[in-house]
Amino acid sequence: MSIFRVDLKKIIDDSYDIVVDFNLQDRLVEDIKNGLLGKTKRFAIITDDVVNELYAKPISAKLINAGFNTDIFVFPEGEKSKTRETKALIEDQMLEKGYRRDCAIIAVGGGVVTDLAGFLAGTYGRGVPFINYATTLLAAADASVGGKTAVDTPLATNLIGLFNQPKKVYLDIMTWKTLSNRQIIDGLAETIKHACIADASFFEYLEQNIGRILSLDKEACMHIARENVRIKYEVVMKDELESGLREILNLGHTVGRAIETVSDYKLMHGEAVSIGLVAEVNLAYDLDLINANEKDRVIALLKKTGLPVAIPDYIDREDLVKKLYTDKKVKNGKLRFVLQNGIGSIKEFSENVYAIEVEEDRARKIIMAM
Repeated sequence: MSIFRVDLKKIIDDSYDIVVDFNLQDRLVEDIKNGLLGKTKRFAIITDDVVNELYAKPISAKLINAGFNTDIFVFPEGEKSKTRETKALIEDQMLEKGYRRDCAIIAVGGGVVTDLAGFLAGTYGRGVPFINYATTLLAAADASVGGKTAVDTPLATNLIGLFNQPKKVYLDIMTWKTLSNRQIIDGLAETIKHACIADASFFEYLEQNIGRILSLDKEACMHIARENVRIKYEVVMKDELESGLREILNLGHTVGRAIETVSDYKLMHGEAVSIGLVAEVNLAYDLDLINANEKDRVIALLKKTGLPVAIPDYIDREDLVKKLYTDKKVKNGKLRFVLQNGIGSIKEFSENVYAIEVEEDRARKIIMAM
C-alpha cells in the first residue's frame, strides 16, 4: 500500500471594499481602469430585465467607451428566476460568446441578481472574479454583502450555493429612487433585523426616523446603508463561513424563508422575513427571552414601516410548519431558531451556539396564533 499526502495549506486574503454613496457608475469604471481586476478586459454584466435598461446598459456603455469589452446577460426579474436553470442558461450563453477564465462578472441589480451572479462566478471556469453593483435597498442591506451566493430549488430557497467573496461592492443609494414603494418597504425588513440583533440605538433611530427613510431623505438613507454594512461586517468578519456567530443573521428567516416558498413568492423576501421576525419575537417572548414591551416595539416598528406582521389567509399553516424543516439550521431533524435576547442582542445558548432546538408543537402554536 502507498499513501501520498497532498499538502495544500493556503492563506487567502478575501478582503474587499464596500463603497456607499450616490451615483457610483463612474467610480466603478475608474476603479476597473485603475486595476481593480488586474488586466481583465472582458466583462459579463449579469442583470434582470428591469434593471437592464435603468443601469446595466449605461454601465456597459461607459465600460465600452473606456476600452473594455462587455456583453449583457439578462434574465426575467424576480425570485422565481433564481434557479439552477437560469444559471445554466447564462453559462451556456457566456460559453457561446467565448467567455473563458480571463473574464470577470459584474452583477448589476438586487439580491436575486447578486446571489445568482456570485454563484455563477464561483463555478464558471472554476472561478472568475466578480463585482456587485447593488441597485435595491434589500441588496444593500443583505444579499450583496457577505459572500453568500445561491440559487433556489422547489424545496426551499438558497439550498444550492457557495461562499464567494466579491472583489468590490458598490451600494449606489441613488438607485433607490427608481424602486417602487413596496420595494423600499421590503428592503427595510433586513435593516430592522440588523437593529434587532446588534444595536438597540439603531433600533431607536429607526423608530424615530422611519418616515424620513421611506421618503428617501438622503442623510437618513446614507445612515441606514452605513449601519447595515457595519453590523453585517462585524458579524461576517468573525465568522465568514457561518460556523457559529453568523447564524444570528438568520433571525426571522426560519419562518421567513419557509413562508416565502409556501407563498409561491407572492410575498417578497423582506415581507416574508417581517412575518418571520414577528413569529420569532413571539417565540422569544414565550421563552422569556424578551419582555412584552420589547416584543410590542418590534411589531410596532414593522407595522409603522408598512411591512406585514400576520400570515396571509391563503397560506396553509400546516404546510408552513412542514416547510420549516427545510431550513438550513435544522440539525438531526430538529427545528432550531435564532432568538432575540431583548432588543439589540441575540441569545447565545452555549459557547458559539446561537440557535436553540424548539419542539414542533411550540412552533405550531406560535404560527397558528398568527
